[in-house]
Amino acid sequence: MKRLYQIGLLFTLGTFISCNGQTKQSNGTTPNQQSISGAFGTSVFTYYGIAKTISASDTSSGWNQNGQKILLTGIVYQIDGKTPAPDVLLYYYQTNTDGKYLHKPEETRSMPPNELGQTHGYIRGWVKTDKEGKYYIYTIRPGTYPTNDEPAHVHLTVKEPNDLNEYYIDDFVFDDDKLLTSVKRKKMENRCGSGVLRMVQKGDLQIGERNIILGLNIPDYPQKTTYLNSGRNIGEDIISFIPYHAWGPDKGTRTCPICKYGWYHGVLYFVGNNPNWAEIKLWLTFLEKESKNREKYLKVYFVYGNEIDYNQSDREKELANVGKELQLEKVALTFVPSFTDQESEIDLNKINPKAKNTFILYKRSRIIGKLINLKPIPHNFNLISKQLDHTINEYFDLPKTDHN
Repeated sequence: MKRLYQIGLLFTLGTFISCNGQTKQSNGTTPNQQSISGAFGTSVFTYYGIAKTISASDTSSGWNQNGQKILLTGIVYQIDGKTPAPDVLLYYYQTNTDGKYLHKPEETRSMPPNELGQTHGYIRGWVKTDKEGKYYIYTIRPGTYPTNDEPAHVHLTVKEPNDLNEYYIDDFVFDDDKLLTSVKRKKMENRCGSGVLRMVQKGDLQIGERNIILGLNIPDYPQKTTYLNSGRNIGEDIISFIPYHAWGPDKGTRTCPICKYGWYHGVLYFVGNNPNWAEIKLWLTFLEKESKNREKYLKVYFVYGNEIDYNQSDREKELANVGKELQLEKVALTFVPSFTDQESEIDLNKINPKAKNTFILYKRSRIIGKLINLKPIPHNFNLISKQLDHTINEYFDLPKTDHN
């Protein structure tokens, strides 16, 4: 979500003094720094009142407000989406439960308004990731702006432990927020991955997990990912799509896999214009066994997008025959006319039809792994199993919140 130029929000200044006393140059950078984010990421607001010692866990000044207490947590990864990134500074700020950025002089972190009345308020703070890249922010669920025109959110700025300048990333927003419409979701920049939180409940605390992928979708970031040739990126959300179901519990319908089952683990196994049915059957046999072992905690969908000589009726019979042959009980066999089909909205997931296969692993509807052109051999079977095991944590099987 783009930040707005308005009272109480971040604004552009001509000259800044950073936390170490260096004067910002006219282009917004300090000497020996690379600017990669523009005015939002170079503000002195980020460092105002910063503590000398910063840990991986922080409790905001809003914690004692009346309202829903929340924990924002996750792992910060390097741009490969796999390597944890320690010592990354995260600066956050948010409204109070009334949706306002207020200055409270009695709060040590509170930011006095400038001459234009602009401030980040008093609910703000910093965390620095630990050696495993983890962070923990205990705070209060923010309120929606009094104008009621934007979803409730928590702003976040990243400073890596290198010469790159600060940059803002997508706000934390809440999946159950009625103002977070499908239109707004599709307009998200996905800077460092999706910021949509699917909250779980633990006692009176609501917990939102977000893994942050450094540099992802940040313009002019010096290091680019090398695995983006098929499918959306690790850290981004799967976009809902509506395939035809030829085999499985939803046979004969058009049902969105993510909408139907997106809460725990899921695997989307895409095959396009180059099917190798001998290999496909080996993969389906493995995925069926994996689904049975993990029961309700894993759902697998095979998505066939071969556009060559496409005929809906023939495609449906073809997949149904495979389901019968392999006696599949758990794995759903689905298809779309092509991976560029707009009607089903599969095109939004950016699957390359020329790839032999694309495996998208997800949790809470967010991509946690992506594997392309894998052969059905024990090593690769183990690769997927380990990826699923690795992303099970203490929040995995907690229930959804009942927030309205």
